Amino acid sequence: MSLWHQLWNRPDLSTIKRGAAEVKKAKSLPAKNNRERDYIAAAGAFYGGSAGRRYEARATAYSQAMERVYRRFPEDHEAAAFYALSLIDSDRKKAAAILEPLFAAEPNHPGIAHYLIHTYDAPEMAELGLPAARRYAKIAPLAPHAVHMPSHIFARLGLWQEDIDSNLASIAATEKAESIHMSSEGHQFHAMDFLVYAYLQTGREAEAEHVIEKINTMPPIEDMYGLGRNPVISSLVALEASYALEMHHWAKAAALTVLPGAELADDSMTYWARAIGAARDHKPVEARANVKEIEAIRKKLLEQKKPQFMVDGVDRDLREATAWAEYAEGKEEDAINQLRPLAEKDGGTLEASDELPAREMLADMLLEMNRPEQALAEYETDLKNNPNRFDGLYGAARAAEMAGRRAQAKTYYTQLLKQCAGSASDRPELSQARTVLDGLTSAGMP
Repeated sequence: MSLWHQLWNRPDLSTIKRGAAEVKKAKSLPAKNNRERDYIAAAGAFYGGSAGRRYEARATAYSQAMERVYRRFPEDHEAAAFYALSLIDSDRKKAAAILEPLFAAEPNHPGIAHYLIHTYDAPEMAELGLPAARRYAKIAPLAPHAVHMPSHIFARLGLWQEDIDSNLASIAATEKAESIHMSSEGHQFHAMDFLVYAYLQTGREAEAEHVIEKINTMPPIEDMYGLGRNPVISSLVALEASYALEMHHWAKAAALTVLPGAELADDSMTYWARAIGAARDHKPVEARANVKEIEAIRKKLLEQKKPQFMVDGVDRDLREATAWAEYAEGKEEDAINQLRPLAEKDGGTLEASDELPAREMLADMLLEMNRPEQALAEYETDLKNNPNRFDGLYGAARAAEMAGRRAQAKTYYTQLLKQCAGSASDRPELSQARTVLDGLTSAGMP
């Protein structure tokens, strides 16, 4: 089962064939007991059948088979954990109900804590994941991925310093393990992605730049997921785009270059950032030209029969870029209608490569259209999914200020400044927050 990473990829045909061959070999050996036979049967439920069998059918058959093992051997905590893992994509509450008693019984079990964090890795459930998050790093403090995983919960909750500490520890653990040939440098890129994102939410852009510069000096490296990608290039694409947009450096975003050796999906992200930068810099022709580049990439992906998740990601880039191009062209309602469905589907942002929350972009757009009341409603809704985002807090404060809601403006500006306390940032948004708060204090507002 280590060939199948259930939460982030779908095995290709060669992996399916390899898994099927191993299941066949396992079945040819004399099983010691029914438990062993049932485990082998569960693996066979996934890898068996024709080569063209749909992934969803494989995953469902495996989950049902693991449920039988779980029911038949209730004392087997491993079966329970594997069954719960198979449910995370379809029924998080059911997965949690299985894992929580296991965690209480075995608080030092790394798999159980790990799967609980994944189970609660959703905005509406993240608070429940704090015990597992804070426990997991203590269970395996030298394992790079283990000390990174708690940051999934910290990022969901906007606990940026804990997020930063978790990923700094992960990078340090990667470097130590790599120095004694116990791990690959590729493990650190996921942590770096989270780290840059958290730095940008707390006014620590100099530290974010330092991480990006470090990646820029690295040679090609095999990524930790074994998917044949060079994480140096894909990380640079994501982080440079994210940095420019999060910092509101629109001209810089519009001038980003496509990196040699980047995959099509990475190129799409670059053109997406360029389109948004150009649109927000009031250059509709440039914005539309970048939209056309994304359209061409989508067409190539379909022609090459790339996985659907890759096409879906480019689809999102295309729709968001189109929305901003339409806004720049003066087609305000068309732009809103492009973003609205994406905003309704948004599930929260954890890292730089997740791009920007669609609802926050919708709120930004409404604010630029001088619709502060509507913008404020969208910011406040998005802050429930993405608590303590810099742009969300500033946008909500600015919208409240423009709408004459001084108390709300003060609350959001105060929260933003508190979040960035101790940073050396000279971002104009922070200067604006201080100016407004000084003005409110001078006016006698407590």
